[in-house]
Amino acid sequence: MTQTRAAGQKARVQGPPRRPRSASITLTGRGGAVALFAACFCGLLIAAWTGWDLLADAIFVMTCGLVACYTRVSGLRGLVVCPPLAFLGGSVLAQLITAADSFSTATGILITLGTSAPWLFTGTGLTVAIALGRGWRPELPAIGVLGSLRHALRDTWPRGDRSIQRRLAAGRQARGQHVKRRATTAAAPNTSQPAVPSR
Repeated sequence: MTQTRAAGQKARVQGPPRRPRSASITLTGRGGAVALFAACFCGLLIAAWTGWDLLADAIFVMTCGLVACYTRVSGLRGLVVCPPLAFLGGSVLAQLITAADSFSTATGILITLGTSAPWLFTGTGLTVAIALGRGWRPELPAIGVLGSLRHALRDTWPRGDRSIQRRLAAGRQARGQHVKRRATTAAAPNTSQPAVPSR
């Protein structure tokens, strides 16, 4: 790097010239899902015709990685759940084309899914890992039990003076209600039991 100074200006650092950005391929979430389905279908079709089952699994895992890399960050939310569904759809379509009857279609689908399960987990995990690395974060809703738990814990965990004041006020209120109940029950005569004569 070199420093140049013009008259009356501060020194500035010149780096290497910027390269023009090349046109790269970016996919939408739907485009990534369609590309994943097409790759699964073609891989499973070639595997059914050639007998190389490992080829379809390797194509699936490679496509999961590529699609996760080339999909826009805004489309990663929908793409993360697509790998198993795309593989299932590709398997069904490939078996419908290559199987002789409906029974062999059903058994072919189940056998393909059973033997490819480790590859399905690997491809889905790879997609999630790449999506997390690119900035996708799952949205966890804070409703239901977790929301109620958060409010309950907020009242019990100490957070300085406000928490202590809330506890003291709640304790005073509870004691005040207890004293009022005791006073009203003592003042009112108990008419539900008959009077017992004294001897």
